[in-house]
Amino acid sequence: MTYLKEGDKAPDFTGLNEKGETVTLSDFKGKKLVLFFYPQDNTPTCTDEACSLRDGYSELKKQGFELLGVSPDTMKKHQNFIKKYKLPFPLIADTERKMIEAYGVWGEKQLFGRKYMGVIRTTFVIDAKGKIQRIISKVDKNNHAKQILETTAN
Repeated sequence: MTYLKEGDKAPDFTGLNEKGETVTLSDFKGKKLVLFFYPQDNTPTCTDEACSLRDGYSELKKQGFELLGVSPDTMKKHQNFIKKYKLPFPLIADTERKMIEAYGVWGEKQLFGRKYMGVIRTTFVIDAKGKIQRIISKVDKNNHAKQILETTAN
């Protein structure tokens, strides 16, 4: 579970997107950013979440949000995931888990009674000044875009 709290300054990051381009937190200065961490491309829950964000993308953009997904998958896997599901937002290939660990979303998980370490699905909404406005730790995979809009409405 993340050690970050709403109101904290978002940890700076530098990562590579699916095209091999460098992306940093400062690229979003003056913009609202939805930074969502997810375990793995092409798994059922992660696909549902990504497609929910894709389907709500125009409304999120209309409300001034930029979107950026992060998982430990490779650039190649991200390219395939984006193409297969027509995702309109970039994905960071955090293969060394630097961003994942900086945001405190690497931890113990359990599936079918088996414990293992992995990415804890979490979304951070970062305001235009680089502060964490909202942390969504109970992601609604089928309605995530709506969930973001509802939890950030003023």
